[in-house]
Amino acid sequence: MNDCKNLICVENFINGVFTKTDKYLNSNEPATGKIWAKIPASTAKDANSAVEAAKCAFPKWSSTPINERSQIVLKIANLLEDNLNEFAEAESRDQGKPLYLSKTVDIPRAILNFRHFATAYKHVLNTSSLQQEYNNLNYTLRFPFGVAGLITPWNLPLYLLTFKIAPAIIAGNTVVCKPSELTSVTAWMLCSLFVQAGLPPGVVNMVFGYGKDVGDALVEHPDVPIISFTGSTVIGTQIYSKAAPNFKKLSLELGGKNAAIIFNDADLKKCISTTIRSSFTNQGEVCLSTSRIFVQKKLYYSFLKLFVDETRKLKVGPYKEDYVIVGALISEQHLNKVKSYVQTAVAEGATVHCGWSKDQLILPEANKNGYFMLPTVLADVSDESKCMQEEIFGPVTCIVPFVEEAEVVKRVNNVKYGLCASVWTSDSSRLHRIAHQLEVGTVWSNCWMVRNLDMPFGGCKHSGIGREGTHESLDFYTQLKTVYVQM
Repeated sequence: MNDCKNLICVENFINGVFTKTDKYLNSNEPATGKIWAKIPASTAKDANSAVEAAKCAFPKWSSTPINERSQIVLKIANLLEDNLNEFAEAESRDQGKPLYLSKTVDIPRAILNFRHFATAYKHVLNTSSLQQEYNNLNYTLRFPFGVAGLITPWNLPLYLLTFKIAPAIIAGNTVVCKPSELTSVTAWMLCSLFVQAGLPPGVVNMVFGYGKDVGDALVEHPDVPIISFTGSTVIGTQIYSKAAPNFKKLSLELGGKNAAIIFNDADLKKCISTTIRSSFTNQGEVCLSTSRIFVQKKLYYSFLKLFVDETRKLKVGPYKEDYVIVGALISEQHLNKVKSYVQTAVAEGATVHCGWSKDQLILPEANKNGYFMLPTVLADVSDESKCMQEEIFGPVTCIVPFVEEAEVVKRVNNVKYGLCASVWTSDSSRLHRIAHQLEVGTVWSNCWMVRNLDMPFGGCKHSGIGREGTHESLDFYTQLKTVYVQM
């Protein structure tokens, strides 16, 4: 039933037109637990309509001159920048994250994604060579695939969605997007900017709903040759299997079980503040979050005490409050899942040094039913514990001691994931030595979350397939053709 009275009513965006649907899903505001939006419960039929629209738009869009495509994408960036505060407010209300994060990270990064890729494609060079002995000129051409299916998660909704849309369409593809049903509002708002920017109908289509209905339809559709997915390893595995019969090109950015390694000679002040940030930013709902902290034995107890003392200072509460550092988790179901990891760890012998079950969470009356959890620090955790092996995706981190370098490298690598790690030491030789040995896609040395769009991003092992970044994304969304010319 379509009951959108006093609620935001999200609509699908297909072929440049907002379209209503017969059934809707409830979208709850994490800070209050109350319904604040209605999301289309789209079907495979809706997804198929969007694919058809994208397919029809592809010939004209792919032949549109790159300068014209670039100007449209730049205009989208400018319009998003003009509406930054409105988008930030909606993003935080929908996802639960503090408003300062949406204003300073999520929406600015979405703007940068459009602005960066709008011009980056102009500088992608095709290769050529002259075979003088055969009097041949050889060169390559780069061309788009057609319709790309883009499936994105709920933790960084607009940030990650635009990181896929921008390179896909600037390269000449058309797209059908399936944002998370938990955080669909800013994706829907973005569609209005597409219209204002003059993006032709059908170039970007947005279909909302459950993955089993919309996502599966895109993954299995014969006219969608390329799929880019960011999300859990469980769903990524399913996509890998379902896409195989049609030989689809896949980019899968999946989960992580990321570690920080703190050596005795580390800058203690800097590594404490940074590892707290890496553990609890965005409520720990970031694939790059640090959930395992290995501290060399001599430094261990002083590090643990300082880390716990500073973690207790983090303020938890509703997204609008200026004092809030940690907001609400995405849903009640997810909150209970995160808590269950702590319960299991305690049953296995772990010690809770601060956070859930130990300290009192004080919230405003209006937020008593919100999905909040205190940042939680565990110690006395075995490497085989679920908290040390599985992605928690919440404000929980484990701090454990180690003795020497070879030991900690082995222990850090002893998980199925391989997304990222940070290493803290004043020994530059050690930094490079360990970076070579860690089985991850990104290593940060004496820092965390330093990002450069020109550098590849992605993981190994169960953390995914492929990379995203300037060259990597444009390579992914284009095909190469080699031409040999007899002179």
